Amino acid sequence: MNNGIITPRLERLRAMMADEGLDAFVLIVDERANSESCHYISGFRGSSAGLIITPNDATLITDGRYTTQAKSQTPFSIIIQSEKGLPQYITDAVNDAGYSRVGYEAGKISHATFTKHFAPVKCEWLDATAMIPTLRRTKDAHEVAQIRRAAEIGREAYGNVLSRVHAGMTEVEFDVMLESEVKLLGAEKGWAHDDFIVASGERSAMCHAPATMKAFREGETVTVDYGAMFGGYMSDITRNFALGHVSDRAREINAVLLRAHHEAVRALRPGVSGVEVDAVARKVIADAGYGANFLHGLGHGLGLEVHEAPRLSRTSRDVLKAGDVVTVEPGIYIEGWGGLRIEDDYLITEDGCECLTVNDNQSIEVISLP
Repeated sequence: MNNGIITPRLERLRAMMADEGLDAFVLIVDERANSESCHYISGFRGSSAGLIITPNDATLITDGRYTTQAKSQTPFSIIIQSEKGLPQYITDAVNDAGYSRVGYEAGKISHATFTKHFAPVKCEWLDATAMIPTLRRTKDAHEVAQIRRAAEIGREAYGNVLSRVHAGMTEVEFDVMLESEVKLLGAEKGWAHDDFIVASGERSAMCHAPATMKAFREGETVTVDYGAMFGGYMSDITRNFALGHVSDRAREINAVLLRAHHEAVRALRPGVSGVEVDAVARKVIADAGYGANFLHGLGHGLGLEVHEAPRLSRTSRDVLKAGDVVTVEPGIYIEGWGGLRIEDDYLITEDGCECLTVNDNQSIEVISLP
């Protein structure tokens, strides 16, 4: 990642450090855990790393597996560790430099690691867990472009696989074909840590149903929650299709969800709370008689992770601001019958929002059968 992207992020982090009176900020990636924040602030995408950031320097510590990769991905100074473990490298460097106030991510480090490596160091450790997520929430132009491309790939992949659907195809077959198509079109993968959701018939009443060997049957609706990763950034889309024909009940529910979705989208703008946007969609669904069947929040933030801040829900404490990217995904789920969900991704702009996933195929698509 080039300096033009990393430098402004570092400047923002250093401004936060100055506000908190920190001499240094440290970050650890332990077998991919916390790799998204490391990627964001340094450009490095390996599975093991440590960062030490001060007002004047930025250093990446990793191991020999990533020597070449680190040189190609980050403008930071690079140290390749040898015998000592990564936490020990971090704490030795902090100790040797004599820093007094050091920010660390208490929410990302185990108690055992802190007790063994961090606690003995003679400095004041301050919890700075919120710093990088706060920076990551507001997406820059580079990030928006990656999410938009991930959405384009996901949308094209879904259309390609939908054209091959037939009676008797299993959920797993669809899932595998979609993941493969996403990669063939240039994405790194589907999602980083989650499987797609492919749920047909009664199984679609489960919000997070994994694909099974169940075969698609005529007259059933199928819900597909999927996306693509491009440049480390995710898209998140949910669509529905039916084989042969769409039942009257499914048409009715989809119409309710379309109203809820678009009413909520009209409410998206800076200064509006996640609770308020959720309430808009929830009222539409409740007024239609399905209030008890909307089982989750309306949406969530999206970026390097498929679920991040801000949240659109009844319990959210977030207020939207320009640069947020959020999903809008109202759903109705009826045990014994099935469920439907409509999901697209939106960038919050200065005066409203912009759809990044092109929401022009939100109706239930019908697959013709011979």
